[in-house]
Amino acid sequence: MKVEIRADGLHISGYVNVTEKMSRPVITGKGKKVIEVIEPRAFEKALERVDNVTMTKDHESFILAETRSGSLTLYEDAIGLHADAMVTDEQTIEEARAGKLKGWSFGMKNIVDNIEERADSIPLRRISGLDLDHITLVVNKTPFYAATSIEMRADDQTDEIESRAFEDPVKIVECETKSATPLFDNSAYKARINEIKK
Repeated sequence: MKVEIRADGLHISGYVNVTEKMSRPVITGKGKKVIEVIEPRAFEKALERVDNVTMTKDHESFILAETRSGSLTLYEDAIGLHADAMVTDEQTIEEARAGKLKGWSFGMKNIVDNIEERADSIPLRRISGLDLDHITLVVNKTPFYAATSIEMRADDQTDEIESRAFEDPVKIVECETKSATPLFDNSAYKARINEIKK
């Protein structure tokens, strides 16, 4: 994750999840312990179906950025799900400045998967389809695994969201505002150029 603190806000970019990368053991929404792999194009197809994806912090409801407003851009490439976000929330900017950003997490639902039983290992869950509910910055929570399962259910208990965290090393760059005054005086040079043009 690359974090740039600029005059206009916090610019964050990085991979929310790497496809075809095996997770550490996670628990599915149905309580089964598995190793998980998200197949290529699963995120791409999910993004084609969704009108808006929000970016929150620690899976809370406050929206930091969203695709609808253009403050969040999401796409899947050969590596995985990539995010570019512009955040103006002062608290989040201060948390970034203090080095508190730990990585990404995302919520998925309506999962299409295939679980392969393996004799000498934990079953392998291959996810070929999903609906992307949201992405989130991990700040105050600690991701226990490269992919961490958190079950959240709606009031009617029918809309299950599985959340996964991705540990992405954070690189913070604080960009200084450029001065309108040039670093050197080139007025003599400009005067000679103007003389030659005459």
